[in-house]
Amino acid sequence: MAHQRLSLTERLSYGFGDLGTSLAYNMASGFLLYYYTDVVNLPAAAVGTVFLVARLMDAVIDMIVGVSVDRTRSRWGRTRVYFLITALPYALVTVLLFNVPAWGQTAQLVYAFATFKALGILMSLQAIPYTALMPMMTLDTGERLKLSGMRSIGTSVSVVLGTAATMPLVGLLGGADRQRGFMAVAALFAGIGLIATLALFRNCRERHDDQSSPRFPILPAIGEMLRNRAWLVCFGFCLTYFVRFGAMMSATAYFAIEVLKAPWMISVMLPAVSGMLLLSSFVAPPVLSRTGIRQGSAAVLIIAAALFAVLPLTEGNLTVFTLVYLLACLAPSITITAAFAMIAECADYHESRFGVRREGLLASGISLSTKVGMALGTAGFAYLLGEVGYTPGHVSDTARAAIRWSYYGSAVVLLSLQVVVVLFWPIDRLGTGLKRD
Repeated sequence: MAHQRLSLTERLSYGFGDLGTSLAYNMASGFLLYYYTDVVNLPAAAVGTVFLVARLMDAVIDMIVGVSVDRTRSRWGRTRVYFLITALPYALVTVLLFNVPAWGQTAQLVYAFATFKALGILMSLQAIPYTALMPMMTLDTGERLKLSGMRSIGTSVSVVLGTAATMPLVGLLGGADRQRGFMAVAALFAGIGLIATLALFRNCRERHDDQSSPRFPILPAIGEMLRNRAWLVCFGFCLTYFVRFGAMMSATAYFAIEVLKAPWMISVMLPAVSGMLLLSSFVAPPVLSRTGIRQGSAAVLIIAAALFAVLPLTEGNLTVFTLVYLLACLAPSITITAAFAMIAECADYHESRFGVRREGLLASGISLSTKVGMALGTAGFAYLLGEVGYTPGHVSDTARAAIRWSYYGSAVVLLSLQVVVVLFWPIDRLGTGLKRD
């Protein structure tokens, strides 16, 4: 396979294209539950239902978008046209999401569902073509790992801005009015995301395309996808990661305030959940190119699970706690770079099995895994708050203990499940060779 070197501008534009999609999503993941319960004063259990139902509806929406990408033929290619038509609507919905009107509670819940669902639809229309774009840009595994590293950087920046910067900016731009502050920050992040998405559209190119007919029967195509072992492993790998990610992003603000009694730790812990991608994006490509995706991912996940297991013992010293926490977040961050490459490899594996690539359909399935994972993690924590009677300003010892142990326990269990899943990965490229089970 000939080496296909991409320009730095193209790699940077692709990497920061993730910023266009993820910045608003990370702000929502970290603070939308808190915004709904503590600013708008909506009940936690009802909000959990909003999150869960909206995300489960994406099962149909994502499949439609994936098939649409595979059937699209335009002057801008199969994927880039979606970045152009969704950039501005996505920015507008981001602002509306954090601007719940002062209506009755039922009307506010309807508004919350409508705007959150709109964000999910627009995200599908951006994220699925974005994921499908990588295997179209290059067939070279080394270049894909570089693109994955750049995407990890873009993701990391979006997490740092969407989490660590959010609450300080809410105070700076809104003062005592948290409603105004959240809306101002959402508008700022929407503008940044808009610029990043348009740069992705302008600078990235599709070089390799599925030459099969754009008209194909959908159900048989889905059946082939479900028989693609690489895709199944990638789906499970991303699902378990994002259940953990969703739970931790939702729970961290409550954990820092109620368990650690250190609200300032929110701006340390939330970026670390996946913000360590910035460091791992430089570490992961050379490590994974030597170990392979399967062995390298399993090793770092085992390390992460062990670190989360000992983390409760360090609560008495926040300096030690922070150090262990950062290491515990760094290890699984390496697997996100692996996951980005795995998604691209799924198309190659699919072509070897079925003679077609179906990048859009395969990407839609992986997008679904991330959304369902986020929904389960976020809704699960919201339901936990409702079950233990969480009340802002009057948190019981029972609620505090539930927050504490769910934070540690869910991480250990889900990291362990990821280890089991990745051991079934059927492809490993080491150097220039291809190993396939």
